[in-house]
Amino acid sequence: MIRTSVLNMTRRALLVLGLPLTLFSVWWLATAGSTNFYVPPLSVILQKFTEVWTGERLASDVVPSLVRLTVGYLLAVVIGVGLGLVVGTSRLVRDVLEPVLELFRAIPPPVLVPVIMLFAGIGDTMKVLVIVSGCMWPILLNTVEGVRAVDEVLSDTCRSYGITGPSRLWHLTLRSASPQIVTGMRQALSIAIILMVISEMFAASNGLGFTIVQFQRTFAIPEMWSGVLLLGLLGFALSLLFRLAENRVLAWYHGLRRSQRNP
Repeated sequence: MIRTSVLNMTRRALLVLGLPLTLFSVWWLATAGSTNFYVPPLSVILQKFTEVWTGERLASDVVPSLVRLTVGYLLAVVIGVGLGLVVGTSRLVRDVLEPVLELFRAIPPPVLVPVIMLFAGIGDTMKVLVIVSGCMWPILLNTVEGVRAVDEVLSDTCRSYGITGPSRLWHLTLRSASPQIVTGMRQALSIAIILMVISEMFAASNGLGFTIVQFQRTFAIPEMWSGVLLLGLLGFALSLLFRLAENRVLAWYHGLRRSQRNP
């Protein structure tokens, strides 16, 4: 039993880390001995990585970016899920808001950066609002679809037993829509990282996006590549954390699907 568990863990680790390690190996071999100013060897990039991102910049640039990312993402989750529940449960609200929501959804969030700067200034509020403006849409739309797909039999059962109001919302609507909601949250996470970087490229004084652009403008190419590498590792780490949280929150759903596949 223990041997089987160890084998399964090893197999999972190889599946998760196999492709990234392969890509890093190819990158290392392809750039080894490179004399191209714009494509330095990976060994040089890793050296700069340890010099740049393990010192003062960790607190002055990485931490502020993570704080903005977290605040913007959580606000997008609250707004997206809340508005999605309202739109999904009320046909009248959906008919009224759907044209407006489709109009705003079609506007690329980076285009809104100058507009948001006019109202929110150039501080952290602007950067958080940029993240919210792009992240809320996949959460909102997936929440609406999840709410509309609630099983009619379960809905009638709740009605028969007099389960209404907050109890119905919590135990039926949110629970039934949670797989769709989590899907929207997963999509929004990658969008949040992108918008975090974009927002920090406009009138900023710190953050990952600001620092990477500064390296590019001063032709500190290895340092610039180290910032890009840090963003990739950050995205990978956040994806892993999200998957762990998803497996815990949706354990009942994944168990149900496994039982349906293996009756």
